[in-house]
Order: sequence, then C-alpha cells, then structure tokens
Amino acid sequence: MAGKSNIKFGTDGWRGIIDKDYTAENVRIVSQAVADYLGSGKKVAIGFDTRFKSKEFAEISAEVLSNNGISSILSDRAIPTPILSFTVKSRKLDLGIVITASHNPGEYNGFKIKTSSGAAAGPGVTDKIEGLLGNTPVKKKGELAAEIKREDLSKDYIRFVRDYIDLEKIKSKKFKILVDAMYGSGDSFMAGMLDGTDIKCEFIHNTIDTSFGGRRPEPVEENLEELKAMVKEGKFDLGIALDGDADRIAAVAPGGIFIHPQKILGLLALHLAQDRKWSGGIVKTIAGSTMIDNIARSLNLKLYETPVGFKYISNLMQKEDIVAGGEEAGGMGVKGYIPERDGTMAGLLLLEMMVYRNKDILKILNETEKKFGRYYYLRDEVKVKTPIDLRKKNLPNELLGKKVIQVKDYDGIKLICEDESWLMLRASGTEPIIRIYAESTDLKKSKRLLELGKELI
Repeated sequence: MAGKSNIKFGTDGWRGIIDKDYTAENVRIVSQAVADYLGSGKKVAIGFDTRFKSKEFAEISAEVLSNNGISSILSDRAIPTPILSFTVKSRKLDLGIVITASHNPGEYNGFKIKTSSGAAAGPGVTDKIEGLLGNTPVKKKGELAAEIKREDLSKDYIRFVRDYIDLEKIKSKKFKILVDAMYGSGDSFMAGMLDGTDIKCEFIHNTIDTSFGGRRPEPVEENLEELKAMVKEGKFDLGIALDGDADRIAAVAPGGIFIHPQKILGLLALHLAQDRKWSGGIVKTIAGSTMIDNIARSLNLKLYETPVGFKYISNLMQKEDIVAGGEEAGGMGVKGYIPERDGTMAGLLLLEMMVYRNKDILKILNETEKKFGRYYYLRDEVKVKTPIDLRKKNLPNELLGKKVIQVKDYDGIKLICEDESWLMLRASGTEPIIRIYAESTDLKKSKRLLELGKELI
C-alpha cells in the first residue's frame, strides 16, 4: 500500500516504480511536505520529463502547492532539468521541482528538488522534507488557492546559453554534430542554441518513447552503439549523448570513438582555464579519474574531491571559485552559470574548444592523454536484494599483485594501489545495486579489477 514509508530521498531526489511506490497519492504526500517546508506565499517552478505520466504528476504537485497558497510556474512541455534550475535562479524563485527519474529505466519516475540557487537540494533540505511527510493531511482546493501559470520556460534559457557560448567565433564553422537525446527531454533544444550558425546539428531518438527504446536512458557506452556507428558512417565531427533529463553527457569522436565523461571533465577544465583564461578550482568525486588530479596539478589549480552526487559539487560551486566540476556519470557544471550540471552546455563547450584550438575533438583528446596520462576507467554494477554494509567487508592488502597504499571510505570503499590503479565499491543512492569502479593505465587490468570487485561483493 502506498504511503510515506515508500518515500525516501536518495543521491538526487526521490525515485520509485510507477504505480507501485511512485503513485499519485505519494506525489501528493511529498508535495504537501514541500508546502509545509516552504510555507504559503512562496513561488516555485515545476518541470517534467518525457516519462509515463510525468506531466500529470507535475500537475498534481502544482495543485497541492496551490492549495497551500504557493504559486507555481508550470512548464508547458517536457524540458531538461537544467532549464528548470535556470528558471528558479534567474527568476529568483523559492524552489524548483522536476518530475523525472533521470537515467533510471522507464518503469521509474522521480521527484527532484532544486533550491533557490538552482542547485540540487542537499540533505539539509531533503531530510527536513522527509521529516514532514504525512504530518499534515493533503490540503484540498480552497478559496485562497494560489495561481498556477503555464509557460514556455525554454526561451530565457536558450537566450542565456547563446550568450554564454562564443557564437561569434563558431558561427562560420561547418562542423557536423549528431545528438542522441535517448528519447528524453533533451529533445532538439540544441538546434535553437545554434540557430544562425553554419553548424549542422542532427538528432536521433528525439521523439517521445516512455520505454526509452527498451533501455535505460543513460549515456554509457553500451547504450550508444547506434550513435557511435552513425558518427563514424556519417563522418560527424562530434557526437553528443544526453541522459533522460539532459543534465548528463557522454561524447563520441570521429570514427565512432567513445569519450568517457571523466575525460570530458578534463577537457572542459582545460578549455575554460587555458582557452578562456578563467580562474578557479576543479571538482571531482571520490569515484573520479586520476587524470583530473594530473590536470589540476599541471595547471596549478586547486582540486576538490566530494562524495558521489552532484549536490556535493553544487554546494562547493556556491562557496568556492570553481571553473569546472563533474561526476563520473557525466554530470558537468561550469563557472558563471547555475551551480548544476547541464549536458547540453557541456556539449556546446566541447564544440567551442574545437573552434578555439582549430583541431578535431579526437586530436585534442589524444594530446590531452599524451600529456596527462591515458587511463582506462570502467564501471559495472551488481543488483542486490538486501543492503550491504561495504565498510564491514574484509579488505585485501593488495590488488592483482600491487600493494594497496590508501583506503578511502567516506562514500563506499576505494582501494588505491601503488601503481595508481584503483578499485571502488559503492551502493547506489537511487537503485538496489552496488556500483563497481576500476581504473588503471592498462585496459586488461581495469577489466580484471572490475571482475575482482564482483568477487568481493
């Protein structure tokens, strides 16, 4: 039976299986708790993705808030999460809500909360909202219901991105870009951002399919075989893949070569620091690549490390001077914008980097790896039925014959060896799975480390 016990906020919001945990009743309960947290007289923006019933769930949330005297600006169509975050910050609203389960499979939906800065709400907010679940009966419509206004929230966002990107510099370049929207809310918004340029931008999977083609809308290499093949066959200069709510990115270079998000973070940091001459530190998570350490050291930039979850990066971006921050799953944030990730913005900056350096993305990547090291970063996962306390596992003193010289356990377990290779195990904050990460300078070794991680679990 539905109820507040089914509602738990994880790494990025509350997620559940539609019509099982994620029900209209539970959306009302969460929305009432948000209303109790905010208080009447506040203003929020509400967006939604392309998932089954997302629009209806967004309307339910807006109605509950309205009945509590909280006015809403409700998107008139499915939009990327970054558009909602930008709207909250630019219009100085009190809160933002996005109905999305991001990269989760099609049977899931979710409820993301954004603070007034546009950042993901951290535990300081979500814990309070969880504590209010069910405390107040869901209010019915009364005489003092606040306004619900439907708007196209994309226009101001597109205008900002066009100002942020150096369109004057790239407008005459005749690059070909292929964007895989993965049936998500990224749709074809990038076309509007490149309007008036000679960039040829084509799209695949930019229609609505609530099953996401039978796959989870996650920009990992195994889900991008079609994009890789089309980039190679069509001789595109860059392929970009966005996740279900378009706040994450992966990329493909000419020839169909996959560019891991970890490398994208390094490229963005190099572009903004070297080409744009911007100051600021770099943020990676505990599961981030050693390449980022090398780049920060070479550029003499401060390196920050956080637990997994972009909300921790968001928090730093609001407190410190950060030029770029990113997570291993493809969420990238940059200076002078919202303290949040945006896959579309990251993709456009890769394009801009190609223009600044007058080189294709593959040549830039090869030069970067030659200077900062070529690391093979792999990730896998194991489904579990019951939670596993990874801290209580018996930890090995060596991995594949190399001594473990450091153990980090503030978010999962990361074992770092004397040759820079490492293995990490971490429970997902959004699904019943254990994620396994491995990295080394040898692909075969990274694969062996990944298998070793499965054995340890």
